[in-house]
Amino acid sequence: MKVPMVDMLAGYAPIKDEIEAAVKTVFNKANFILGEEVTRFEKEFAAHNGTKYAVGVANGTDAIRMALIASGVKKGDEVITSPFTFIATSETISQVGAIPVFADIDPVTFNLDPKSVEQKITAKTKAIVPVHLYGLPCDMDAIMALAAKHNLLVIEDTAQAFTAKYNLGGKEWKYCGSIGHCGTYSFFPAKNLGAFGDGGAVTTNDDKIYETLKQLRNHGSKVRYHHEMEGFNSRLDTVQAAILSIRLRHVEKWTEMRNAVAAKYAEALQGVCVTPVVPENARHSFNYYTLRFDSKAKRDNAQKYLTEQQIANQIYYPIALHLQEAYAHLGGKRGDLPVCDAVMDTVFSLPMYPELSDEQIKTVTDAVKASLK
Repeated sequence: MKVPMVDMLAGYAPIKDEIEAAVKTVFNKANFILGEEVTRFEKEFAAHNGTKYAVGVANGTDAIRMALIASGVKKGDEVITSPFTFIATSETISQVGAIPVFADIDPVTFNLDPKSVEQKITAKTKAIVPVHLYGLPCDMDAIMALAAKHNLLVIEDTAQAFTAKYNLGGKEWKYCGSIGHCGTYSFFPAKNLGAFGDGGAVTTNDDKIYETLKQLRNHGSKVRYHHEMEGFNSRLDTVQAAILSIRLRHVEKWTEMRNAVAAKYAEALQGVCVTPVVPENARHSFNYYTLRFDSKAKRDNAQKYLTEQQIANQIYYPIALHLQEAYAHLGGKRGDLPVCDAVMDTVFSLPMYPELSDEQIKTVTDAVKASLK
């Protein structure tokens, strides 16, 4: 049985009428740039996340870049982040003139290891960008404690973790992206809250950051043709905002469905390989479902076998950022971040979307087991 990594049509069919009605409304008004649907979605998105503000932007990469600028990160500052993520996290740090500093990751969660982060802090460190990888919250108690101790900004990369929650201090469940100074999000179609194209957002509780973000996304302008700063052309499209408002109504249900799929995967693969661990103080959003094997050879063989069986799979991420050619000037090499080196050689991700059937799950898990015999 052929199993795709993501089935966009399966999620579209049940809400097709809602989506088409929302899009038709925008077409009839022809207010395509910063229309009222953008403002409405921003308010709905902020309310969902428990933040004071949300600012819609063109994509998740711009969200990180503008959050860094609006928070005051400048040329020469150091920003600590994960080497085990997509390059958007680090390239935006470089693009604002700062220096990405890669800390090692935790061998169980694959998220930033706070102990490694503390070892990387210098007098030049301005911020930490924790990445809630695959949809699992980082250890935000430890990260926020480090930020408070060293007077650092925390800008959460929540691209893969919308609807994930963390029990901060064991006292309050908070959505990822609502804990640090800013939360950044991607609405790439395959994300938990996906648009029908590119889109992104930044959340914050800081009035000044909010006002700066609104200027930055619109060429640095508050009033047309008056530019107090240089900015970007990075506005969330009105059509996409209308679509996202509809999808936002369903996203919590979809997250529960993803968790149900993950539970079935875990049950079927118990004792076969290492399945995702979810700490008691976290709720996973399962943007990806990632396995770990005890050797690269087993991982590679499993991936080869599943591909032959027409079962989609993907390695997120085969070459960690500290080893990428783009960062050769930073001098990173194998052995610098040993946990990350080991993890990138032994993980791969299975199909994951809310509508995965029991038959599809069995097909996938049976193939994983067969690949190891």
